[in-house]
Amino acid sequence: MSSQDQRPDGPAAEGAAPGPPAAEGPEQLALLRETVRRAKTPRAKPRTWRGAALAPELPVARVVVNKGVLHLDQYFDYAVPAELDADAQPGVRVRVRFGAGAHRVREGRREGGGLVDGFLVERRASSDYSGALAALAYVVSPEPVLSPGTLALARAVADRYAGSLADILQLAVPPRSGKAESRPSPEPLPPPPAPEPGSWARYGSGPAFLRALANGGTPRAVWTALPGPHWPEELARAVAATLSSGRGALVVVPDGKRAARVDAALTALLGAGRHALLTAESGPEERYRQWLAVRRGSVRAVVGTRAAMFAPVHHPGLVVVWDDGDSSHSDENAPFPHVREVLELRSAQERCAFLLGSTSCTVEAAQLVESGWALPLAAEREQVRAAAPLIRTVGDEELARDEAARAARLPSLAWQTVREGLKSGPVLVQVPRHGYVPGLGCARCRAPARCGHCAGPLEATGEDRTGCRWCGRDANGWHCPECGGTRLRARVVGARRTAEELGRAFPAVPVRTSGRDQVLDAVPGRPALVVSTPGAEPVADGGYAAALLLDGWALLTRPDLRAGEEALRRWIDAAALVRPQGEGGTVVVVAEPTLRPVQALVRWDPTGHARRELADRAELRFPPVSRMASVTGPAAAVEALVASAALPPEAEVLGPVRLPQPPPGRPRRPGEPPVGEVWDRVLLRVPPGSGAALASALKSAQATRMARAGTPQVRVRVDPLDIG
Repeated sequence: MSSQDQRPDGPAAEGAAPGPPAAEGPEQLALLRETVRRAKTPRAKPRTWRGAALAPELPVARVVVNKGVLHLDQYFDYAVPAELDADAQPGVRVRVRFGAGAHRVREGRREGGGLVDGFLVERRASSDYSGALAALAYVVSPEPVLSPGTLALARAVADRYAGSLADILQLAVPPRSGKAESRPSPEPLPPPPAPEPGSWARYGSGPAFLRALANGGTPRAVWTALPGPHWPEELARAVAATLSSGRGALVVVPDGKRAARVDAALTALLGAGRHALLTAESGPEERYRQWLAVRRGSVRAVVGTRAAMFAPVHHPGLVVVWDDGDSSHSDENAPFPHVREVLELRSAQERCAFLLGSTSCTVEAAQLVESGWALPLAAEREQVRAAAPLIRTVGDEELARDEAARAARLPSLAWQTVREGLKSGPVLVQVPRHGYVPGLGCARCRAPARCGHCAGPLEATGEDRTGCRWCGRDANGWHCPECGGTRLRARVVGARRTAEELGRAFPAVPVRTSGRDQVLDAVPGRPALVVSTPGAEPVADGGYAAALLLDGWALLTRPDLRAGEEALRRWIDAAALVRPQGEGGTVVVVAEPTLRPVQALVRWDPTGHARRELADRAELRFPPVSRMASVTGPAAAVEALVASAALPPEAEVLGPVRLPQPPPGRPRRPGEPPVGEVWDRVLLRVPPGSGAALASALKSAQATRMARAGTPQVRVRVDPLDIG
């Protein structure tokens, strides 16, 4: 109150009516004072809502807070102030006070703690907690971004991978952009007509698969795509068939380059406005705008990279993963979910069709067919032979007799193939990227050397010592079960110098490179040498005239369970870009022709290779027939975690094995120990049917351990992509 208010003869406020006579001044002053007193009644502070009235109905909000630690992987109840009642709906982002002590209660409100983000998942009439509740601090946005379907899927994924719900929601819901939220999404378009089969007619069951999608069916298939440029259009037709039934569709591909190809195919088939593209290349705001269009139901189809596996498609009728063997499908953030497994869960939970497609075939895909969960979708052998290029091999014996190979480390057949191919178009040269380090194998028959105890890969652990990468046992008395040999060998083949030799050998031909520093999306159909690392091969206009797959040993002898499968997948991905044999397309692979992956490439039979690999792994109890988990960290911490976990009785503990130190100066990769620390790794293996029990045991043990402050870091990964 100012001094003017105490003077009955003071001037009236500007614009106010004249006051009464001076004799009535004290009465008028009393009225003014009462009005000011009522106007200054203190309101509840927005971040504590102390003394504020609660929402008249459902005054409790159940919230998942953004705390990824496992011992806090639960819902927390908060009071809903009446002023937030309208906006505090299930699915919205909220801010809450977290970490307040039970003793800090004032006027019925629990206070204290720091502000953290969260999602409101449910409104309730009462709370299971008997004490005072903290109030919601505020609703970040009234936009509901977390649907019940996404929440259920995230919970299932977190349980499968021994992770927290908050970590999964960080992957499932993109960061908010207020500018994107303020813009309305377009009105949804009516369903398109069912498409014609097109190139799906090349597959025996292809037209029937499209008809099932158009009629509202939920088929599940493992699709071995024919080589060539048609797979994006075929995916677009599968999406169009699903949209014609009034349902949604989701396609997840490994990278933005392939997402752009599917995006272009969908636009050409259906026109603009019927699908969203969710990739990192779009930028945060544009990606969130597209994501909101999907969440609001404006578009019913999504094409995207890994994070799009959680896209909130309305009434999904089809989920697709393309090239599930690509490592980009495995997230590098805890708890490391894989797109294939997430979409399998989504197909089962939301009762929609499932399509796993690739020009190759992983062991996991073969297992889906063997178990009867999915049906094979492949072309007849006549169609395969018509679409595939001619495959020729060069083994060690040819290299030893070849003068050109000894001089320039390239066989004569490769030189001739390049020379002939450059007459009609570009030639692709695939060179394994730097860092592929081969493991040990039999010096006589080249079979991979494996441990006699756990069948893990062997490595040279010292000058005269050989040990297992899985269980750490010595293997100095090893002998080959295939041929009886006792000598081991490792072979490293150079790559960059080979590419330089090709450039010097054809000085009049332009040389293009595609790799880690710069990845090309496409190249023209003119004669050129295109040197690429695996996975970075650009698409050539009209297809490549020929391809060289060099340094096959660098892929085949990697110390990894998936070495053969991965080599074949890389080769087939590159060879699929080459013209068919009838148009002169030729592929030369420099690798021992008797090896199983090389033979599968020659016959163009990735499915047969995957089935045989699956049978071998079943005999040796390898994943995916068995389930595995890795525990890495300081030796004492790893030992304590494994000892405290209530593992299933049938669990087998392999290790510990000391992890190699990363070279100095190189950035630390995921899963590697920090500089100066020594880490161990333990592998846990369980038979089929015990994977859920293993994940639950590890999650409980890790949660108990993380609840204690100051415990060293331990990394738990269920179904690791690489186990050596």
